[in-house]
Amino acid sequence: MKKYMMPLVLVILIAGGVYFNNILKDDTKLADCGDITIANMNWASAQAIAEIDKIILTHGYNCNVELVPGDTVPTFTSMNEKGEPDVAPELWSNSLRIPLDVAKEEGRLIASDVFSQGGEEGWFIPEATLTANPELKTWEDVIARPDLFPNPENPDRGALVGCPAGWACQIINQNLYKAYGMEAKGWDLIDPGSSAGLDALINKAVNDGDNILSYYWAPTAILGKLPMYMLEPNVDHDKSEWETCTGVADCADPKVNAWGFSYVETVVTDNFAKEASVGLDYITNRSFGNATLNTLLAWMADNQATGEEAAIYYLQNNQDDWSGWVSKDVKKAVLAAL
Repeated sequence: MKKYMMPLVLVILIAGGVYFNNILKDDTKLADCGDITIANMNWASAQAIAEIDKIILTHGYNCNVELVPGDTVPTFTSMNEKGEPDVAPELWSNSLRIPLDVAKEEGRLIASDVFSQGGEEGWFIPEATLTANPELKTWEDVIARPDLFPNPENPDRGALVGCPAGWACQIINQNLYKAYGMEAKGWDLIDPGSSAGLDALINKAVNDGDNILSYYWAPTAILGKLPMYMLEPNVDHDKSEWETCTGVADCADPKVNAWGFSYVETVVTDNFAKEASVGLDYITNRSFGNATLNTLLAWMADNQATGEEAAIYYLQNNQDDWSGWVSKDVKKAVLAAL
């Protein structure tokens, strides 16, 4: 019996050693990536991208990913000052240019482009409004006609629909509203309350044949589906004024200005770069084509899909796009998890 017991014990020990060694290898692989927090912004494209990142980092790189609520300004402030969350997938950074550049220079944050053609921002009116009033081509053309864009709560005044609280564009719209003297010219600046509220106001106006003056941006489902005209500013973009006042909260004396090239970046903390280095190449390599994203967002709107559902749809139907961002093994693992 002793003759057989010793080999049996040896086999058990060897097998156990292999088993626990494999566990340790898996744990080491997980530890290489570790725990990651990703800001989940409250607009459709950012939600879809956050979920795409979560799926790829979780199943392709064995990261432990948590989505946390986020908005442009508070998320950047928290990342810059506290180093959390680890990733902001879609940060519209025009209003954050100076502090973001400082953070990059000092090594706290790393940024890469998320849209291959950049973003687009401005003031829009329905194309039907332009057809009926062909003289309304520029910002000042429209500012002179508050009567055409009545505020539903106060029809004697015009309404400029701006951005929800917490968005960087809220600050920009407030400063432009002030710079162009719109209050004295008969205008109110309206907070739509949320991304969904902003979309609902534009949808209703276009579908009902009403006029509306609203901030909006691209790539988005709205601009891919609804006939909207982007008004031309009457001045050129002043980068210095933008960085020191137009995009800065509580600027005392904003000057007239216009949106320039809209930088939209994925920003990660230095801790993510160090602790989750296996996923950094993916984050810095991935960039979405505007047309592709517009199509995804239109599908998302038509199907009332969540960010997670949109991410799965994208990964299943756009493999040629995202396979270039990852290795073959990562792609295989992601597809197997869908």
